[in-house]
Amino acid sequence: MNPLRCAVHASRRPGVAILRPRKFSLAIVAALIGALVFALAFALVIAGAGTAVTLPATAAAADMPTAASAAQPPAQSAAIPAEPARLAAQGLLIAIAAAGERLVAVGDHGIVVFSDDHGASWTQAEAVPTQALLTGVCFLDAQHGVAVGHDEVIVTSADAGRTWKRTHYAPQAQRPLLDVWCGAGGQTIAVGAYSTYLTSADRGASWQEVPFKPAPPRRPAGAAAGTGAHGARGTADDGGADEGGGGGYHLNRIVAAGAARLYIAGEAGHLYASDDGGATWLTLASPYEGSFFGVLPLPGEKLLAFGLRGHLYRSSDGGSSWSRIDTGTVALLDGAAQLAAGDIAIVGFSGVVLVSRDGGQTFALLQQADRAGLSAAVPVGDESIAAVGEDGAKLISLAGTAGRSEAR
Repeated sequence: MNPLRCAVHASRRPGVAILRPRKFSLAIVAALIGALVFALAFALVIAGAGTAVTLPATAAAADMPTAASAAQPPAQSAAIPAEPARLAAQGLLIAIAAAGERLVAVGDHGIVVFSDDHGASWTQAEAVPTQALLTGVCFLDAQHGVAVGHDEVIVTSADAGRTWKRTHYAPQAQRPLLDVWCGAGGQTIAVGAYSTYLTSADRGASWQEVPFKPAPPRRPAGAAAGTGAHGARGTADDGGADEGGGGGYHLNRIVAAGAARLYIAGEAGHLYASDDGGATWLTLASPYEGSFFGVLPLPGEKLLAFGLRGHLYRSSDGGSSWSRIDTGTVALLDGAAQLAAGDIAIVGFSGVVLVSRDGGQTFALLQQADRAGLSAAVPVGDESIAAVGEDGAKLISLAGTAGRSEAR
């Protein structure tokens, strides 16, 4: 799983010493044990007498159900809203999407920010009912949006990202959601860890979990049994690739290539395609056993897939076959955008920005000086993108890279 989308932080800063406990005398230890036994006995007496004991409300410090709300459905338990942050647009942001002319980005601690000037300035959303890390966002139209994140939280907006409502929440499942796709007619799909796959038909107001059971790769004519999309690893019908319906692999990114064609980039070299809006899925041939974190559909049947250690592949037949593209980097590649003129930008860790002027056949490295990790990007002009990552939102100019050539 992508470290930015996991956002697992160390509990102790480097260089801070851990103090060793002092030695206690036997007398002091005995006294402490005696006090503990007395306190426990006193608590039992109080409980037997029917006296209510109120615990400190420390559980409210996290976006999770308390003991009092455990009997309630998770989506109805109390939500702790994201806190106002003066530098909200400069913190960890994971995903970005367009809501009409507005840009909306989501990230750490439930932070949502939006921009009405193509990414030049940002405003924090007024009400977001979660403090979980938000990892994906999409909009069905200029007003209605859906964002997903850790604790299997889903929030929706009906005012272009200014305010949000929580519609799904299942921290007990321990399966973070990693991305979300918004389609036509209110259709929405959220994907995440361990092949989590949730669908909605009402703009994210209600959700249904659906088993993710992709069909095995189509075997080329004359191919020997047991030789599948991953060479010697095999296919689903011979027990290799998708055991248990999806195999429990993390589903990292879901993207659309038209009204009905969808793609999913997954863990351990898994790529999937759907031609019916997500009703059924097919496992694609994969050129690589490392994890993919993004797919970028191009005109026709062309397709880019990218992921760990700078690996980038191009297909001209909808994912049936692939060729590797040299990137000049070993940084994780995580997000992509296609500009109006047809140019392509792929962003990743260490401030990597790859730019193609020939329809994704070759790429030039546009290294960012700050080397801050980038997670996602959207186009904001013919020569610039709005990108988000570990240092928040920023505008990146693509000018100065190699000139455009005729795409084949």
